[in-house]
Amino acid sequence: MVKRNQIEEALRRVIQPATTKLGSKMSGRVKRMLEADRARGRNKRSEDPEKANFAFYGTNGPGRGNDNSSSPYEAFAILTGLRLLGHGWSQRFVVGVLRRLRPELERHHDRILTQDPLILFDESLKRAEALPGTIAVDNTDPVFLVVYSEEDRKQSTSVAVCRGQRELFELYHRCGPGYTFTQFELVNSAHALRAALTQTQPKRRGRARG
Repeated sequence: MVKRNQIEEALRRVIQPATTKLGSKMSGRVKRMLEADRARGRNKRSEDPEKANFAFYGTNGPGRGNDNSSSPYEAFAILTGLRLLGHGWSQRFVVGVLRRLRPELERHHDRILTQDPLILFDESLKRAEALPGTIAVDNTDPVFLVVYSEEDRKQSTSVAVCRGQRELFELYHRCGPGYTFTQFELVNSAHALRAALTQTQPKRRGRARG
């Protein structure tokens, strides 16, 4: 488990490496996402994953116990939320997406972090798999979070998680012409965030004793 200060420091290392502290704008976005997720509450018995799951909190929800620690996945969800916000989607939409996709994203995240980085980021393997017509990615087993909608129905937006470019292109073909797509590759950010978290230390709450 990691604390809030560790998450903010790791986020800074990943998305603002030239700075010594996470910027106030980015820190504010993190705070507002967490508050929005908390404010929605949840219904554990609901069959709707958007109502049954928190996006950024564990099974006990926020505010339980003496400390609000987060799992590595929940830190990754915050980073993913910031990436989505950075592309113009609303906070409400982003929190809803990460609630809805949490079971699937969490499984992928756990699997991604068990993969050997020496193979996953092997330059020779990446070059061998970079075929004409494929999307350039910086690993050998990409996972994409895809946001898509019909051109004339922007209010009806769908999301999907695709492992590999084959699943991604199958989604393109199922939708056909008239759809717009935005995809976020997740493997690189998952490994980058884990590496950044290993360089952080938790801070104690309250005043330091003399």
